[in-house]
Amino acid sequence: MTSQTTAAVEVRHLKKVYEGKRSFEAIRDLSFAVDPGELVCIVGPSGAGKTTLLKCIAGLLRPSGGEVLLDGGAVSGPPEQMAVVFQEYGRSLFPWLTVRANVELPLKQKGVPAKRRAELTDRALEAVGLADFGSSHPWQLSGGMQQRVAIARAVAYEPEVLLMDEPFAAVDAQTRADLEDLVRKLWADLGMTILFITHDIDESIYLGQRVLALSSAPTVVMEDVTIDLPAERDQLTTRALPAFADYRTRIYGQIQLAKAGGRPAPVVQTVAG
Repeated sequence: MTSQTTAAVEVRHLKKVYEGKRSFEAIRDLSFAVDPGELVCIVGPSGAGKTTLLKCIAGLLRPSGGEVLLDGGAVSGPPEQMAVVFQEYGRSLFPWLTVRANVELPLKQKGVPAKRRAELTDRALEAVGLADFGSSHPWQLSGGMQQRVAIARAVAYEPEVLLMDEPFAAVDAQTRADLEDLVRKLWADLGMTILFITHDIDESIYLGQRVLALSSAPTVVMEDVTIDLPAERDQLTTRALPAFADYRTRIYGQIQLAKAGGRPAPVVQTVAG
């Protein structure tokens, strides 16, 4: 990020401690920035605090220290210009509402006029390939289609920043590949800033312009890796590139080091393509 650019999202020395009979330090000192229009993926061992981080960025959890900035302003609650897609899409959709009504609901709560709501909903359903399913109910759709509804709802909201918390973990491999390509297409078409959390190292490399590898809790950034792959990507060609394998080896090594209790090296370097 250049000094002249205001980060879309900036995390400064974030700390989160869960208080109780036995306090748990989930995040110790986490700092990074995401430029406007960037697609950044976050990976780390299980229990690394990835979801805790996302909830702090989304204003759903109050940090114990440090701060989160959105367009230079401190986040103190859920920002209007941000949308979140969670892993458990079934719980985020209302089964008694149609697909169209599910997508429109946040727009109603935002006070968007009916005509504009219809336009945004039509555009979002078209973008995710569900233009013909507006009158269906979520329970009539496959898991992958339900997640497309959740993505459509987020897209219709016209967020500046889209947070995605392991959104494809519960779908089959083929559907996951299709949804990955959908995210790349929406990002390219709409120009949103996307912060994507995943357990899948290959997914993070395929999707991201950068990958942040996190340590085990208490969490810090192990390495910030720039992914220098072609902007046009496909599931076969991109994943077969030697550079893709090199990134996988490097990031996997960082995750294994983190699982063993390792911490970041004093000087962090990015990977050259």
